Amino acid sequence: MRKIIASVFVSVDGVFEDPSWSMPFWNDEAAKFAGEQLEAAGALLLGRATYEGMAPAWTARAEGADAGTRRMNEMPKYVVSSTLDTPEWNATFLSGDFAAEIAALKQGDGGDLLVYGSGQLVNALLEHDLLDELRLWTLPVVQGKGRRLFGEDAPVKTLRPVGTTVLGGSGAQVHAYAPAL
Repeated sequence: MRKIIASVFVSVDGVFEDPSWSMPFWNDEAAKFAGEQLEAAGALLLGRATYEGMAPAWTARAEGADAGTRRMNEMPKYVVSSTLDTPEWNATFLSGDFAAEIAALKQGDGGDLLVYGSGQLVNALLEHDLLDELRLWTLPVVQGKGRRLFGEDAPVKTLRPVGTTVLGGSGAQVHAYAPAL
């Protein structure tokens, strides 16, 4: 059975929106961790907004791309969306009962499903008990404003810590959590 692993950049105050603010914390150690995480995945599972932001950015890097970029562009993507209808970037749209469709994907072969960003999707996966691991890349910055990963309508779920990775001199830490059983 596949696992669903969400990997999300958040500020200390919980903002995850448009993580361009995360770049000062990106270093060789973060790149290595992210590369290993991507290599271990069999496919991406994304929300519509994250897909719409990532697809043009990654496909623009295709010419002369390094191995990580090639991997990102070639791997299958499953996108939860009721509005998109022209799949590109090796994507399949999940537009029906997304929880049932994702549960079926989990039963399949092909490696784990990696979720980037996709705050609404992460919350829905938690609500439907479909998320196996949440990796919060906590960056030492307070954004003050912006969308928070867990808003007032977030599902109440108890998680258990399963590990922390400190990413070198940047002060960034990846806190991994699994659902408490």
